[in-house]
Amino acid sequence: MDPITLEIIKNKLIGITEEMGVSLVRTAYSPNIKERKDCSCAVFDKRGRLTAQAEHIPVHLGAMPFAVKTIMDKDLKKGDVFILNDPYLGGTHLPDITLVSPVFDKELIGFVVTRAHHSDVGGKTPGSMPSDSIEIYEEGLIIPPVKIISEGKIQRDIMDLILSNVRTKKEREGDIKAQISANSIGEARLLDVYKKYPDFDRYTEEILNYSEKIVRKELKRMPDMKVRSEDYLEWEKLIKVRVEVKKKKDELFIDFSGTDREISGNLNCVESITLSSVYYMIIGLMQRDLMINEGCYRPIKVKIPRGTILNAKKPKAVVAGNVETSQRIVDVLMDAFSKIVPERVIAQSQGTMNNIIIGGMHKNKSFTYYETIGGGTGASLFNDGESGVHCHMTNTLNTPVEALETEYPLRILRYSLRDNSGGSGKHKGGNGIIREIQVLTHCIISIISERREIAPKGLFGGQDAKKGVNLLNGKKIPGKCTLKLKKGDIITIETPGGGGCR
Repeated sequence: MDPITLEIIKNKLIGITEEMGVSLVRTAYSPNIKERKDCSCAVFDKRGRLTAQAEHIPVHLGAMPFAVKTIMDKDLKKGDVFILNDPYLGGTHLPDITLVSPVFDKELIGFVVTRAHHSDVGGKTPGSMPSDSIEIYEEGLIIPPVKIISEGKIQRDIMDLILSNVRTKKEREGDIKAQISANSIGEARLLDVYKKYPDFDRYTEEILNYSEKIVRKELKRMPDMKVRSEDYLEWEKLIKVRVEVKKKKDELFIDFSGTDREISGNLNCVESITLSSVYYMIIGLMQRDLMINEGCYRPIKVKIPRGTILNAKKPKAVVAGNVETSQRIVDVLMDAFSKIVPERVIAQSQGTMNNIIIGGMHKNKSFTYYETIGGGTGASLFNDGESGVHCHMTNTLNTPVEALETEYPLRILRYSLRDNSGGSGKHKGGNGIIREIQVLTHCIISIISERREIAPKGLFGGQDAKKGVNLLNGKKIPGKCTLKLKKGDIITIETPGGGGCR
């Protein structure tokens, strides 16, 4: 197989996903997508295997193959676009809406997919991320895999059904149409590549095999070992996440047995989210450039007991599992691998996405603001941690102050690094962020955050970072809460730093 052609096709596939992402960001309506870039794009082969992805959101991308698999047995026709958000049928959490387009020449040749976080999909609170949901039905409209476009024609009844259940209709329709447009670009580009290279299927198969070879070679360089680790999530009680990692030759066996059972809260997550976190962690350990695709994951065997917080059963609430539990899975895996390849890991980072959701009415118009706030990353044996960044399972930007104040009845009073919040050591952990927001109208706020009770740990003798703090008008409030705010109230989020390292 010609290596030059292989490299060209590989980079063309990556280029398709990147172009889709640019289109989606440029045409989206909501600040959450056009400013924060809370979206992801990927290409799959005709067997539904991840072939290429853009450098977007890890928690989106690792779970995306589940969405494609759910439509593989549907009646697929040229010009179709499927929409879904059900976490138990290929989604992540309800605000993440996924569009899957089968791509045809004379026959099916592959799929292009976009996934984006929509700042409202209905539910009991504005922004569709209540802090206290027990069942998924409280978290918004559930969309099973259905056609939003059938043979090139938009299904207006499906679109109207969705828009009738959300608070920000114009924004939602604009964002969905931006995803449709991005999928159309991906479809055209994939078809062009397919037609140009007669042996396209053979080359894509080799791309997957090559990624697998690199991962196996990297795993062989690690010592064979079995290690265990555990960490905790903060709820009414502490919830244990436990893992056993067994490295043998060129394979990894990861077992989450011993993790606590699912709860009557929303820190539960579905299997696809747990796998996303595992895949992200393993890819991060690789010391070679790597095209991320299905081949990378073949050497990894994962056991996730059903009915635990890492593999919940419907109708358990899961909205925080996607954003918070995913981070804790990375933390516990990072600790496990610190015993196998200490030179490749970092101390615990902030361990939370610091989700803040504000919504209500302003000037007779509904608004919903959603943002995750960065923090500190952990230090390593060789470097200090980064300050004020999104880390691990999120890879978004912030919402610029100018855009936020233009779009919403909110005012930013302070936005700065949180000095000395990173753990000390030979190499210091990164500092967190202080974000102070004044609301200019009566509204409802939901906060979903972690590391308010247990600090991010240092590594190899490095000091722990500072825990996060949430304040309302200067008074401490819980890490997870939904509150009514009055005009003039001030919310302050002080995010955790990262742990230090000796």
